[in-house]
Amino acid sequence: MIQIKASAFFDLLKMKDTSMWEVFSQMIGEKEKEIVFLDDEDKILFNYILPNNLEQLNKDREKFSKEYADKLSTLN
Repeated sequence: MIQIKASAFFDLLKMKDTSMWEVFSQMIGEKEKEIVFLDDEDKILFNYILPNNLEQLNKDREKFSKEYADKLSTLN
């Protein structure tokens, strides 16, 4: 299991002008890994199971993008 402080992680992504999917693609290995995102008080915000192949990661990215767009459209 990999634990990530969400606010610091997303700030770093903005600073480096990169996407979390690029970072995730570099973390792919032989086994799936659980990534747990924590808030500043170490409470779990959400988790993600990093797949062991790029094909599944791309499917996850597409699914996430669609779900995110759907949520944004309901807010407007």
